[in-house]
Amino acid sequence: GNQILEAAWIDTKLGPMIAISAESALVLLEFVDRRGLEREVERLRKKLKAAIIPGRTPAIDQVEAELHQYLAGDLKEFKTPLSFLGSDFQKSVWGALQAIPYGETRSYSEIAAIIGRPSAVRAVARANGSNQFSIVVPCHRVIASNGDLTGYGGGLARKRWLLDHEAQK
Repeated sequence: GNQILEAAWIDTKLGPMIAISAESALVLLEFVDRRGLEREVERLRKKLKAAIIPGRTPAIDQVEAELHQYLAGDLKEFKTPLSFLGSDFQKSVWGALQAIPYGETRSYSEIAAIIGRPSAVRAVARANGSNQFSIVVPCHRVIASNGDLTGYGGGLARKRWLLDHEAQK
């Protein structure tokens, strides 16, 4: 049988986000205006052979509450259950992102070294860009070796805001 995913709109001070959740875990959290969002949602739907309907789950309620606390400066670590859909390589990159402490940054080459694939910097950057969970899996904490912010799916202004926000801890 097909699984049902529920989707809800979350308003944040950085703009509206969409949260998509399976029964017990979030499968997507992204800014509504992100380039390629529709493709991402479609890929998810196909991979999970799922129908997406408007609705809310405990995971959506939890991530909404945590996002508001985080953006207010009252939360440093998200606890919402996440369901990662990707290759082992992608999952290792996303795990390394989750391990970057609040208020710190890493370069793409540092992440590549952490996961034991020092020459895979480009692949790391791609995996970073295909992170399903904006903010919660902190791809905004990854910057170029020279300190440039480089790309961010949610836009560079948001990335700068998030890094400035975390620097004020």
